[in-house]
Amino acid sequence: MTPDRLRAALHDVSDPQWLDAALRRVATEPAAIARLFAAAARRCGRGPLPDPPGWTADEAARALLLTALPGDHAVLADSLYRHGDAAEKRAVLRALPLLPIGAECVPLLHDAIRTNDTRLIAAALGPYARHLEQAAWRQAVLKCVFTGVPLAVVDDLDGRADGELAAMLAALAAERYAAGRSMPADATDLLARLGAGSHPTTALEA
Repeated sequence: MTPDRLRAALHDVSDPQWLDAALRRVATEPAAIARLFAAAARRCGRGPLPDPPGWTADEAARALLLTALPGDHAVLADSLYRHGDAAEKRAVLRALPLLPIGAECVPLLHDAIRTNDTRLIAAALGPYARHLEQAAWRQAVLKCVFTGVPLAVVDDLDGRADGELAAMLAALAAERYAAGRSMPADATDLLARLGAGSHPTTALEA
């Protein structure tokens, strides 16, 4: 994902002149982002964008506002997340991979993963999750299974999945099998790809 792609996707937003002016404003007056960030949904709409898939107009506009900042990206992203509503928090999480912040905003991922808001959890496991330590990442994947978040949202799932994650998923499958409950199909598929599909409980659930 790039800012240029998001900008192109917002070509037909309800108020493109407002967005252009807002981007210029935050570039010269960073403190203005708090008010403009909150107004983005009303001025640009909340509908889904056909491309990039999975983004809404307000998320894309808010991400662009963050990328337009001249500096202090991590500080302002943290503030917008901490004081934002659920939609604003998701927009911050989705914008993180576009910002020159390194791993500074990893605490926001931890906060999102601790919630039971499935859309926040999904947003936290995008490309910026590469900065999550492996143990925390495994727990986040397991939480996706618990909460029904599709594993397709987890960036680089097959690249990062390891034997320890397989063992954790197999243990969860065994617990669910004993309780007469099934595992989500994407979790059993992942177990199979990790070479754990022959486990007796996971095989019965496949």
